[in-house]
Amino acid sequence: MVIEATIIVFMSSVNPALRDNEEPTLGLTRLDRSNPTLLHEQVAAEIRRAIAEGEAGPGERIPQARDLAAELGVNANTVLRALRVLRDEGVVEMGRGRSIRVTSTPDRSVVALKLKELVELARQQGYRRDELVAMLESLPSH
Repeated sequence: MVIEATIIVFMSSVNPALRDNEEPTLGLTRLDRSNPTLLHEQVAAEIRRAIAEGEAGPGERIPQARDLAAELGVNANTVLRALRVLRDEGVVEMGRGRSIRVTSTPDRSVVALKLKELVELARQQGYRRDELVAMLESLPSH
């Protein structure tokens, strides 16, 4: 139909992943169920690895949770739990519907996660944000 073709052509210029009706993919491997690491942590690690190796970059979409679950051989809820971990780390954002986008590389997200932990620790110890910033600024830079 002409309308569908027009939409696909238009959207492919906005998002290259939609060219030729392509869905975003990641080169993930099935998980090792004999590994004592929790499944959702294995899923998060596998997605982190794929992003770190450049299979998806900031601003790009990654497959939906159900597709990732099928690829990894786990339940979709396990993938959703892993995606929430990655969201909290700042690696991905989950938009309206089922859209999942990479927001940063794992290296940067680890720093962001540690900063959030530091802010929380400082708050628990009674420090205000401006006091914490002053403490950070007073540290010697290397």
